[in-house]
Amino acid sequence: MEFIYVLDIIGTFAFAVSGALVASDKKFDLFGVVIIAFVTAVGGGMLRDLLIDAHPINWIGDLNYMYTIFLAVIFTFLFKSKIAHLSKTMFLFDTVGLSVFTLLGLEKGLSFNLNPIIALIMGMISAVFGGVLRDVLTNKIPLIFEKEIYASACLIGGISYLLLTYFNMTENVIFVFSASIIVIIRVIAVKFKLQLPKIKDDLFNKNFTKHASWLLG
Repeated sequence: MEFIYVLDIIGTFAFAVSGALVASDKKFDLFGVVIIAFVTAVGGGMLRDLLIDAHPINWIGDLNYMYTIFLAVIFTFLFKSKIAHLSKTMFLFDTVGLSVFTLLGLEKGLSFNLNPIIALIMGMISAVFGGVLRDVLTNKIPLIFEKEIYASACLIGGISYLLLTYFNMTENVIFVFSASIIVIIRVIAVKFKLQLPKIKDDLFNKNFTKHASWLLG
């Protein structure tokens, strides 16, 4: 079994657990938990495959994804009391899935001879849209739109991957190194509460005009 494929399964498991935890916290029944886990785990990859016209769609062509999701749901139910109250655990599963799916989506885009920039976008879609669908279906503001450095970490990790392909390094080393960059950025962003700047003032805002008048004397 290829190393990258193993990471894909691990990422699927991680995202499925994160989805199952959110659904369980929202008091969904078993069917609801399975659906949210499924959407979280394969939603981003499915959207990517639809956009690039890749057939069969990721989980349809490989039942191991379904088995992994079901296993993740069982794991969540068996150990929920141990992990549900641990925000760090939720963060861990989400971050692992984020890093793995970003690079897998990027690689698939490149394999379809897409422009590297478009392939990078496909990687971001693979990584974040499963979580977006999860949050929308559970009536939460998607994390990517609300706070913290999330999609930006995917972008930096993807760019690192593209740059490293120009060096004489094995694919596995490039993958692990780039995934580690995404994880490190996410850890630092959460630990120090780093966020992207928000648009608050503009040329017609009173506060902006007041500060500008003061600077100009």
